[in-house]
This record gives sequence, C-alpha cells and structure tokens, in this order.
Amino acid sequence: MSVDPMLYETQFFGFTPQTCMLRVYIAFQDYLFEMMLVVEGVMLKKLDGIPGCKISPSQIRKCTEKFLLFMKEHFDKLFSKMEEMLLQLVLNIPKNVLLPEDKVQEQYPYSEEEFQALQDELQQLQQQCRDEAAVEQALLAELEEQKVVQAELEKILQCFDGLENICREHGAGNFKESFALLTQSSKKLQDVLKDVEEKSKKMKQHDQLM
Repeated sequence: MSVDPMLYETQFFGFTPQTCMLRVYIAFQDYLFEMMLVVEGVMLKKLDGIPGCKISPSQIRKCTEKFLLFMKEHFDKLFSKMEEMLLQLVLNIPKNVLLPEDKVQEQYPYSEEEFQALQDELQQLQQQCRDEAAVEQALLAELEEQKVVQAELEKILQCFDGLENICREHGAGNFKESFALLTQSSKKLQDVLKDVEEKSKKMKQHDQLM
C-alpha cells in the first residue's frame, strides 16, 4: 500500500485513496476465498460419485489451500500494479488543479510568514475582545453599585426632607440653619466636656500629692 498521505485527495473525496484500495483488496480476497470453497465443494461432490476413488476430503483441502496460496501470490502482484495505476490515474488530483473551495487561495495567496502574522493578529484581537468584555463587566458591576448608593442617598435626602418639614411645623425655622447651629452647639459642648475632664484630672493629681 502507498504511504503517501494524499491529503488533497482526501479533502476532495472525503476518504483516503489508500483506504479505498484496502477495501477493494479485502473484497477481492474475500471473493477469492469464497470461490475456492465453492470449487472445493464441487470437487468433493464429483469425486464422491466416482466408484473406488481413493482421494480423501483432507487431501482435497490440502490441494485447495495450495491452489489458494498460488492464486493469492499472483493476485497480490496484480493488485499491486492495479493499485499503482488507480492511485496515479484515477484517485490522484494533479498538482496544477485547485478545488473550488480553495480558489480563494489563488486570488489571495499568502506565504507562511504572512499567514502566521494574520494568526498573531487574530490572537491579539481575540485578547482585546476578552479584555474589553472584562472591562464591560467591571463597569456594569460599578454601575450596579452606584445605583445602590444612589438609592441610599435618596433615602437620606428623604429623611432630611422629613426632618425639615417637622422643624417648619414646630417653628424651628430652616432645617439647614438649625442643623448648623446644632453642630456648633455640639462642638462647644465637646470643648466644655474636654475642659472639665482636664480640670478633673488636675484636681485628682493635686489630691494625690496632698
């Protein structure tokens, strides 16, 4: 059997030419074996009808096997020539012939270096697409977080609006001004508390010395 991979022929036929020849070889060989069995059966019937015949079935089988071996050897030689002819003249695509699906290669030929450059560029574009997709996911996640924060801020603003309305109802004036005064008063109270704590510490220290 030929060892040439014949890849272009495989692309066109959908099977390797060597596989086709192997199947043909097996089919012919099976027919040869079947023919020998038929011949052997006919010979046994003929000899069985001859009175006083001393040829036994085992002798017939040996003769059949020898003849089969002889036929197989000649068949292999003939098949080898037939295979060579079929692979060269029937199952072979000439080097100057392009398949219809490969016509584009004739219009836009590329060298191995150019093809590799295209492959590299394709990989870079794919990586960029993956990076952009990751950035998009991050932006979407950040947008969701901003929506949550905005919702919380709206709740706080609603709370402040409610407090301002309460202040107006009780004559407390502007809520922002009241809140600013409350903050200043709180700071003054903190300063006074801090001053009291310092004086208390000094008095304790004085009592300990006494």
